[in-house]
Amino acid sequence: MNLAPWAPRVLSVLRVVSAYLFLLHGSAKLLHIPHIAHFDGVRLLSLTGVAGILELVGGALLLLGVLTRPVAFILSGEMAFAYFMAHASKGNALLPLTNGGDAAVLYCFIFLYIAVAGGGSWGLDRLYGRR
Repeated sequence: MNLAPWAPRVLSVLRVVSAYLFLLHGSAKLLHIPHIAHFDGVRLLSLTGVAGILELVGGALLLLGVLTRPVAFILSGEMAFAYFMAHASKGNALLPLTNGGDAAVLYCFIFLYIAVAGGGSWGLDRLYGRR
């Protein structure tokens, strides 16, 4: 069975699902939706606040497929930064499962892949000839 014709569509699904989950991190930090007590009192001009802005705005842009490649590249960098700032120092940097950084690593490489491969078949970038 040849699944290759489905690859661009599945890439779009990966982009949309990843962006939605990522956007929720930003909305939890900035809008308290969903409410996570750990994010009460986050200041907009703090590392967590700036991360929340990137997650909320970048997640929304990726969800819609707008400026997909540059946004995905920036978010990949944010996740690499987050991993080394917040997780790698909590244990063995080569064992993200033990330092709580496995999600940051996955987001980093999913977004890096999207930055290289594009957003897939479905997205607003396709309307303007960008892939």
